[in-house]
Amino acid sequence: MIYLDNAATTPLLPEVVTSMSDSLTLTFGNPSSIHGLGRQASHVVRQVRETVARALAVNSRNILFTSGASEANNQALIGYALANKAKGNHIITTAIEHPSVLNTVQYLHDRYGFDVTFVKPKADGSFPASLIEENLRADTILVSMMWANNETGQLLPVTEVGKLLVNHQAAYHVDATQVLGKIPVHPEEVGADFLSASAHKFHGPKGVGLLYFNEKLRFDALIHGGEQEEKRRAGTENIHSLVGMATALEFAIEHMDENYKKVELLHKTLLEELDSDAAPLTFYKNQFGKSMPHVLNIAFPHENHDLLLTKLDLAGFAISTGSACTAGTIEPSHVLEAIYGSGSEKLKENIRISFSELNTIDEIKKFAEHLKLILKK
Repeated sequence: MIYLDNAATTPLLPEVVTSMSDSLTLTFGNPSSIHGLGRQASHVVRQVRETVARALAVNSRNILFTSGASEANNQALIGYALANKAKGNHIITTAIEHPSVLNTVQYLHDRYGFDVTFVKPKADGSFPASLIEENLRADTILVSMMWANNETGQLLPVTEVGKLLVNHQAAYHVDATQVLGKIPVHPEEVGADFLSASAHKFHGPKGVGLLYFNEKLRFDALIHGGEQEEKRRAGTENIHSLVGMATALEFAIEHMDENYKKVELLHKTLLEELDSDAAPLTFYKNQFGKSMPHVLNIAFPHENHDLLLTKLDLAGFAISTGSACTAGTIEPSHVLEAIYGSGSEKLKENIRISFSELNTIDEIKKFAEHLKLILKK
């Protein structure tokens, strides 16, 4: 199977597997225990926190460990909104966010009566910061925006929005799940008060993630119990997964430039291969301005994407039609629907190919060859 669904999850690096295996064997103590093995485990957790903090260029005390980006998003949005409801009742997010943001703010609306604005891109798919500015109100207490879209790779104006909020009361949450480990991510530079990410998007393990938070802001805990994570998230730490995340992030930071250039080449090669025949394929790109090269969302007119995905799967290629978190449903992409409209035939035509530096040029050429054969039949 040739794997081209890296926006959904990435394979573990061998070095990550080794570090996790060693941790499972050697660091089995409970970090809350006061004996030697407990202190050893606590030291490892502190080391991981410092590694993550260095990568984000923040203080280690501003890192909260979670089970992944979905929990981190919930923690930031629900935790802050409920703790600061007296300041205002309005939340802004975009219509193209990950479901863990969209469904969370919808919950805040349905359960607690928050007024939520879902800002759509412009008709051409672009998303200037002015769209957020136009919707800011005096009672806006929270703005949430992803750094890069998981279905199209589109880069959103996170820095520009951060500047808009400098003199506004609203806290700023950035979902960096699709960019951490791929480009420099420094929350304080973009003005983020909260920033979330998940290890399995940069060759770390599933089930572990992080939330950067501005320590000056007050937010409620979601998980109650012991006093772990400075009383912000109860539960015994998932040490071996934390170690795996730190190892993966260190490798990603160390090789960031070369990995990015390789993914750019893979992206370019696929487009060239699809357009190389005397009778090239007819397709269009769902690309809206500056994007991450790691995601290519393309569509073939009058070709049903579900059927095409199935044929490619049977031929040994793993891709997707959109967010893995909505896989198995018959709902169209909410991202493309926000751009093209709910009645557009384009919602049935797109496929998402997502690359990592572990892919090869040979794999890309094989994929293009099989895709052409399937479509030309």
